[in-house]
Amino acid sequence: MLTILSLAPAILLTVTSFTRIIIVFHFIRQAIGTQSVPPNQILASLAIFMTFVIMMPTAQEINKSALQPYLNEEIGFTDALDKAQVPMRAFLFKHTREKDLSIFYSITKMAQPKNKDEVPTTMLVAGFVISELKTGFIIGFLIYIPFLILDMVVASILLAMGMMMLPPVMVSMPFKILLFVMVDGWNLLTGSLVNTF
Repeated sequence: MLTILSLAPAILLTVTSFTRIIIVFHFIRQAIGTQSVPPNQILASLAIFMTFVIMMPTAQEINKSALQPYLNEEIGFTDALDKAQVPMRAFLFKHTREKDLSIFYSITKMAQPKNKDEVPTTMLVAGFVISELKTGFIIGFLIYIPFLILDMVVASILLAMGMMMLPPVMVSMPFKILLFVMVDGWNLLTGSLVNTF
């Protein structure tokens, strides 16, 4: 029981939108070139609050169909657990690629399921995490492109001016920050991330 309680926060963060959001936030910080601004605590806090907003419909459904009937002693613990899995599994299936799910079937050499009901929750969670990592890296790559182009332009200008001893990153960072502020980057990024769910 103590082991489950200690792992509960990690499990909750893994089966929600948190993984994708925190990966994208770290990519944007690396792309801009500010290694510790914003701090990890700020990024994690923002990711957690965004996760609450994204997961609210699923949480409300779990509360309505499983938690409240269990607290009112209308259903038992096992029934409540089964009912709570339905909206959670629907969310996981919506954001899990079949290819990522099939990897774990090939590893365990289990028979391919005929429908979604035959997929064990453990397999589904593992496939979901892989899918979220892939999606986070794809979004991170797309975020990197404009900042990489800006770095290349600054490096070319400095090389043409003969300023080879001046690090291009030092010159390009203020321009990258200016670009991010001008396009209202945080608003655009958070809005786009929420819309991916």
